[in-house]
Amino acid sequence: MNLKELIKNGENKRVEFKEQLPKNESIVKTVIAFSNTSGGKLIIGVNDNQEIVGINEDNIFELQDRITSLIFDSCYPNILPEIYTQNIDGKLLLVIEIFRGNLLPYYLKKDGKNNGTYIRIGATNRKAGFENIIELERQRRNISFDEEIDYEVVLSTLDLSPIYQIFEKVGKPLTHEKLKNLKLIKEEHGKEYPTHALLIILGYYPHCMVKCARFKGVTMELFLDKKEYSGSIFDILENSLNFILNHINLRAEIKGLYRTDTYEIPVVALREALINALIHRDYINQGRDIKVGVYDDIVNIVSCGSFPNNITQADIENGRSDARNRVIANVFKELGLIEQWGSGIARIKSACLEAGLKEPKIEEINDFVDVEFYRPDNQTVVKSLETTEYDQKRLNSAELMPNSAELMPNGNEVKIILFLEQHQKITSLDVAKLLNLKERRSRDILKELENKGVIQKIGKTKGSYYVLRGE
Repeated sequence: MNLKELIKNGENKRVEFKEQLPKNESIVKTVIAFSNTSGGKLIIGVNDNQEIVGINEDNIFELQDRITSLIFDSCYPNILPEIYTQNIDGKLLLVIEIFRGNLLPYYLKKDGKNNGTYIRIGATNRKAGFENIIELERQRRNISFDEEIDYEVVLSTLDLSPIYQIFEKVGKPLTHEKLKNLKLIKEEHGKEYPTHALLIILGYYPHCMVKCARFKGVTMELFLDKKEYSGSIFDILENSLNFILNHINLRAEIKGLYRTDTYEIPVVALREALINALIHRDYINQGRDIKVGVYDDIVNIVSCGSFPNNITQADIENGRSDARNRVIANVFKELGLIEQWGSGIARIKSACLEAGLKEPKIEEINDFVDVEFYRPDNQTVVKSLETTEYDQKRLNSAELMPNSAELMPNGNEVKIILFLEQHQKITSLDVAKLLNLKERRSRDILKELENKGVIQKIGKTKGSYYVLRGE
């Protein structure tokens, strides 16, 4: 994709615009966030409306030197950007291209690692929390969270029968040695411990669940059925798939002399999407879970956790694969639940197209992955831009919304809700920065959300803040 196309598509995980070089350290935070995440391009000479305004050519070399010095003096470990100019429609742009680093985490020298580490989520830079920093250090050591030991759990207290039974079922009897080879058990100083992967597979952690709902119509105003599935990851997969199948239609086809009934959405595509959600979700985040929603127009599967940091949307569509949870993914591969690395997305799309359905939408939105299967009876549903933005996130905030169509959140309000889901509290100043608005307008938006019953204000003084209602 050339630079003009990048600008046309707007800011995202790997692209940020600045009309001119800022005088504060925001440019350095972007450079650090790109280095810690997927790399990216900071394009100077483009305003917030994606209009190419260009920069002054007279001091271009001085500007490049200033940027290089700023990055070198402010960041640790050292970050080496590629800085170049490009002329588009007679206007000069300065491009700072940052590549993902291998000395993670990168941070502001003056603030230190704990307070100066930034990551990229969607089109924004976020200060990394403790768990984010630990995860970046894992990535530097090339290990995944699920292969680490949980020292607090005694192995002998666990019921391992679910995993033994599933391997027996596929004709691959499991041994204790095989458990160790699969990195489900590790030994240290003569003592054996379970890894996070084993505990996730057994459903030991309370946040390892899938929440399913069948909504009436195309919004989440009213639900007809609601289930939460926990237990072993294999039970969760089976129960979640059955929930969807119970709430979508069968269609009859005549093949030769016989009638066959098939589901309106191919089972292989639904199953593949659920498997992807289970093996790629961010299990470090204990405050969120996988959500499945069946509407009249779509089946929606939302998994918390963005694509792995070295993977982009284009990489996923081209068949590139990198599992967030490598041990869990390898167990699924051993069981034949994954046929071939990197083939899942293509299989989902081809199965739907072969069934005469619209190609499903699979995309990364901020720090979760959203999959939408289009049901056959509603192929021409047209939604407004704000409604579409909300629909992509509706399952993440399903429990927070009141039962009134008039009270459904708009785009800015959804961004505030997502921020609160990750950070637990927000101030009017946070909202001003998040939405690029004046603080007075930010206070008005917070008041509107408070009136809708979504958030509540804590405190009445200058130090007041807002939390999600009920937290």
